[in-house]
Amino acid sequence: MNTFSELCNSIFEQATCDYHIKDNVDICIENPYTTQTIEFYLYSKNWIDAVQWHLEDIIRDPEIKPERAIVLKRRIDKSNQDRTDLVELIDSYFLEKYNHIQISHEATINTESPAWAIDRLSILILKIYHMQQEVLRKNVEINHQKTCEEKLHILCEQQKDLSVAINQLLDDIERGKKYMKVYKQMKMYNDPSLNPVLYKRWQKY
Repeated sequence: MNTFSELCNSIFEQATCDYHIKDNVDICIENPYTTQTIEFYLYSKNWIDAVQWHLEDIIRDPEIKPERAIVLKRRIDKSNQDRTDLVELIDSYFLEKYNHIQISHEATINTESPAWAIDRLSILILKIYHMQQEVLRKNVEINHQKTCEEKLHILCEQQKDLSVAINQLLDDIERGKKYMKVYKQMKMYNDPSLNPVLYKRWQKY
C-alpha cells in the first residue's frame, strides 16, 4: 500500500464484503489478520460498524416488539462502547508510532485525532456499499435509482477527500507540523458512578 488511507479503504471494503456474505448480525467475526496489528484493528473496526449498521436498521422496524427493541438498544449501546474503545486503541497505535517525532514550535493540533477520522472513513465505506445496493435494486422507481446514483457519486467524492485529508494529517504529524493529543471518551451514561439513574438506584439499598 502507498498510503495509510489506501490500507484503510482496502481493509474496510474487505470487511464490509465479508460481513455481507452472510449478512447476519449474530455471526461471529473471523478476522483474517494477525492479532494486535493495525490491520487486525481496522478489520475489527469496520466489522463492528457493519453489525451496528444493521442493528440500527432492525430497531427501526415500526412493528418491532418493545421487549426486543430494549434488547437491541442495549446491544447498540455496547457496540458504541466497543467502537469507541477500538478507536482509542487505533489512536494508541499512532501515539506509539510517532512518539519519537520532534514537534515544531509552530505545530498545531487537529480538530480530531487520526483514529476518529478513520472511524468516519469506515462508516463512509458502509454508506457507499449500501447506496450501491440501492442503485442496483430491482422494481424501484427510476427517480429512486437516479437519486441514489447522485448520492453514491457524492459519497465516493467524500471518500476521496477524506482519504486525502487522513494522509495529509498523518504526514503533518510525521513532519512535526501537527501533534496528537488524545482525550479518552468519558461516556457518563455507561459509568454507574456518573449516571444519576444508576447511582440513585443503588443509593436506595
